[in-house]
Amino acid sequence: MKISRIWAFLVLAAVLLLSACSSEKANTAKVKNEQAEQTEKVVIENEGFVNEYEEAPKRAISLNQHVTEIMLALGLEDSMAGTAFLDNEIYEPLQEAYDKVPVLAEQYPSKEQVISEEADFLYGGWESAFNEKNIATREELKKLGINSYLQSSSVKVAPTLEDIYGDIRNIANIFRVEERGEKLIAQMNQEIEAITSQLPKVKEPLDVLVYDSGETDVFTATQNFMNTLVTMAGGHNVFGDVKGNWATVSKEDAVERQPDVIVVIDYGSTTAEQKIEFLKKDPALSQTPAVQNERFVILPLSAASEGVRVGEALEVLAKGFYPEAFKN
Repeated sequence: MKISRIWAFLVLAAVLLLSACSSEKANTAKVKNEQAEQTEKVVIENEGFVNEYEEAPKRAISLNQHVTEIMLALGLEDSMAGTAFLDNEIYEPLQEAYDKVPVLAEQYPSKEQVISEEADFLYGGWESAFNEKNIATREELKKLGINSYLQSSSVKVAPTLEDIYGDIRNIANIFRVEERGEKLIAQMNQEIEAITSQLPKVKEPLDVLVYDSGETDVFTATQNFMNTLVTMAGGHNVFGDVKGNWATVSKEDAVERQPDVIVVIDYGSTTAEQKIEFLKKDPALSQTPAVQNERFVILPLSAASEGVRVGEALEVLAKGFYPEAFKN
């Protein structure tokens, strides 16, 4: 009986040892598979360019605020060699991450700066980032061994939320942080739902003029993302029928469309308050219902752009359009 018990113990020990070895091999294989997935080539087609990434960029430079904030929201500050071109204060939840990244220039950095920083990836929010006057063309950058990405949702006409999410997914894919990308999109959807669910049901949406700038004429949003935001917030962009993203219209045309509210885009050296003062004093624009009733909504350009601040932008617009619905 004693010998039988010894044999039973030895058999059990052998089984446990084999099981442990098998489990260790499985875990090792899992880690290796995950590493292999991380090193797989990523191919991204973006605005006429096809770029291949054998590995995630390590020295990226973001060139406009809304794309800088996308990178920071994805937790990519340690992969950034620098950033540039703020329109407003950085989005407050991202300030700490932003402070870790060198600011290379107030506007666009020079090509020489980009090369000296040994950049391997440039992320532009606007087409102006990639030309010979500002840094270099995307073709030239590719010859220098620098990949680039242009925010598709910022250059297409009538962009949607899904277009922004497509950009976020592409960047997350390039940097191999796909789970973070999906988490960010889910968070944005929650923020949007929290605002839009409080909007009142109205028979006719408020007529809204987006005032970017201009004293002789009016530079306004037509079918860009501002048009999408205004619609989502329960408004009607009075120039939403004009093709393109932005347009210069006459003051007479703006007055004729009788906006109930004017959204003032805040950026640059002319403050939003100065723009409002101009609207109040202008002989033509002062005749609109919006100016006469002092219905102004100030929206930072960085929040109005195709980035991570959609919820913030909607909250500003919705509360400005329908303040009674947000009193509690």
